[in-house]
Amino acid sequence: MDVLEKLTILTAAAKYDAACTSSGARRTAKKGAIGNTASAPAGCCHSFSSDGRCVTLLKVLLTNRCVYDCKYCVNRRSNEAERAAFTPEELADLTISFYRRNYIEGLFLSSGVFRSPDYTTELMIRTLTLLREHYRFNGYIHAKAIPGASPELIERLGFLADRLSVNIELPSENGLKSLAPDKSKRSILTPMRQIQSRNRQSREELVKYRHAPRFAPAGQSTQLIVGATADTDFHILRLSQGLYDRYQLKRVFYSAYVPVVEHALLPAKDVKPPLLREHRLYQADWLLRFYGFRAEELLDEAHPDFDTRVDPKCSWALAHLDFFPVEVNTADYEALLRVPGLGVTSAKRILSARRLGPLHTSQLSKLGVVMKRAQYFLTASGRMADGLRFTPDSLLRGLIAAEKPLLPEPDCVQLSLFDPATA
Repeated sequence: MDVLEKLTILTAAAKYDAACTSSGARRTAKKGAIGNTASAPAGCCHSFSSDGRCVTLLKVLLTNRCVYDCKYCVNRRSNEAERAAFTPEELADLTISFYRRNYIEGLFLSSGVFRSPDYTTELMIRTLTLLREHYRFNGYIHAKAIPGASPELIERLGFLADRLSVNIELPSENGLKSLAPDKSKRSILTPMRQIQSRNRQSREELVKYRHAPRFAPAGQSTQLIVGATADTDFHILRLSQGLYDRYQLKRVFYSAYVPVVEHALLPAKDVKPPLLREHRLYQADWLLRFYGFRAEELLDEAHPDFDTRVDPKCSWALAHLDFFPVEVNTADYEALLRVPGLGVTSAKRILSARRLGPLHTSQLSKLGVVMKRAQYFLTASGRMADGLRFTPDSLLRGLIAAEKPLLPEPDCVQLSLFDPATA
């Protein structure tokens, strides 16, 4: 099997790994090296640099041969699929060749568990060592840490990659036992704790020694599957809250379950992926990370799942109408962030603009406020938007009407060098 055939197989096998994240690393170009982290063939995906620019990554598996038999995974041991594996030399050469042709700016490397977690991690380390030391590649690398690998190997991998991720896979331990019996909660959380601890230690060393090696400077992330088990949105969101609090994760990715293999415990292949549910979880996750919300505020045991008709902030606002209306000329930053239609940027603009004089509703849209949602929940100089009349029922209808319809998306599409260009 030649390298092109391997590339076709292993980029297709990698398409279920979520990778569209901010790189979070700030390593500029340096003499004698190529590439930097501040800055399409088969398997291209997109990340974003710290200044907001889109960065193209080669997303690929080292191998899709796997000793595990996870019932939701297309690469499971018992699934009939064409198998392939790169050698470290092939993958390093391929990555640097694509970079020199300006196809990619970085690498997203994952793998099936070939022989054992330690053996697979050793192959990944050899690949990244070739890139960093032989080819002097200075660009962004995101590597998947294999649960069950020895701590020494995880540490070596972290000094070669910019970001590490350990996939938590399923929201509950019962789900792991039934669908991924070869994995355990402990084998996943142990490397997460090690990465968090070693990253903190690395930052402390950099304070003392300017040129100390950096361990996973962009931190760590994880991914979990939504819809393969009966776990509620409340359970998933509490899990995410705990991961952010305990392990300082940069990002939790939610992946709508795509029925790629037949199994009695899983939804049938003709069941559509729960993409809208995934979208609502991402919106709620944003509220946890940037808006000061807690999981217990957004959902509870009595209401364990999001209303898919409106976004989570609107759902919270409808359940807490006593908190509104918020007066934009006097409210503090935290209160402004609770208003549907106001984001971090627009709230900061309001705080700056009101120093020059009182604001009126006609001015708010120019500050970035989405008035079709916000108009129901705020006042400016004591007045709501002109002519606004609503009841609790019409308020819900108005918020539903203000929702942008999600366009239908093809399942798990990623760019290919071999597809014809489209406008």
